[in-house]
Amino acid sequence: MASVAVIQMNSGPDVAANLKEAARWLKQASDQGAELAVLPECFSCLEGDLKALGVEEGIFSTVQQFLSDQARALGLWVIGGTTPCNSQASCPDERHFASCFVYDPEGHQQARYNKMHLFDVEVADGKGTYRESDNYRHGDQVVSVETAVGKVGLSVCYDLRFPELYRALSKQEADIFTVPAAFTRVTGEAHWEVLLRARAIENQSFVLAANQCGRHGKSRETWGHSMIIDPWGEVLAEAANEPGVIMAELDMARLAEVRRQMPCLSHRRL
Repeated sequence: MASVAVIQMNSGPDVAANLKEAARWLKQASDQGAELAVLPECFSCLEGDLKALGVEEGIFSTVQQFLSDQARALGLWVIGGTTPCNSQASCPDERHFASCFVYDPEGHQQARYNKMHLFDVEVADGKGTYRESDNYRHGDQVVSVETAVGKVGLSVCYDLRFPELYRALSKQEADIFTVPAAFTRVTGEAHWEVLLRARAIENQSFVLAANQCGRHGKSRETWGHSMIIDPWGEVLAEAANEPGVIMAELDMARLAEVRRQMPCLSHRRL
């Protein structure tokens, strides 16, 4: 059995305040025995000056250093939601990647996933139009990483609507999918749980989904309801719509049993 934590936050534009909150929740997760913790998308900055943060991160690695320090201090695997970052300073494209960094308990960076699918949509809420491509570039690599709790396949928020990414992660033998997110209230209420459970069921994998929650400024509202889901689609833990930590034990024997009894992955024809 592996103990994991999913952290739900209400991040704003103040990076220092967001990191302070993230540190508090990571400490709580560690105190409760977590071996791995997942932070939400945009945990370091939501609705702030993302381009400026991306430039700063590319030069000073402030958020990456925070994640490294927390992982080492707590002896914890940390999956750092997303932060804007561009390590290719010579690139003429001024947009950054929405990067998810993974750190081991020694504070070493073990993986980086750049969000592949960008949220350029119309939503019937106070914000209305979302255009992530104004600030971000598409990632182009499918990334999984070996951790102490199993092989983890990395994804972010809007990726959830593209099952082919999760099938590609499944082909990399990922047993756990992480989904840091900032799902809106409108789309979350309609689709969040059903999409998460579908990705778990169709790939017979655990899903750890860390969402933002509550209001962010005057126009943006996120759904919360972070979840941990097992390979049968059962919700093992669920948050409400306020910041906090949810925990669950991942039973790898249960994972093996589900895959043995219904060997869908070996029955694939495409």
